[in-house]
Amino acid sequence: MAQYPMVLDDVFHALADPTRRAVLSRLGSGPATVGELAEPFDMTLPSFMKHIRLLERSGWISTRKVGRVRACTIERSNLEVAGRWLQEQRAVWESRTDRLEKFVTSKGSEAQ
Repeated sequence: MAQYPMVLDDVFHALADPTRRAVLSRLGSGPATVGELAEPFDMTLPSFMKHIRLLERSGWISTRKVGRVRACTIERSNLEVAGRWLQEQRAVWESRTDRLEKFVTSKGSEAQ
């Protein structure tokens, strides 16, 4: 876990909210303006902007202002960080369950 800086905490904190997950899903199909992203949500723009700022601070998205419009783009690097961490966790747990299965089946065959 030491190889993952605090960024992993920010990555998963950002994913903890359904609004932010929906924004990331939408941005997976390409860049969008804040207005386009906010449209499906029943909240004020200032409230929605808090989600955008958190996603930006956590590194999930980048924004750039073009005139009066703010455009958002997904940053795939955090997806890779989260994916690597999840792969490592899966390998650890699969190894543990494999050892448990081996233990249980070897004990079962000894009893017969």
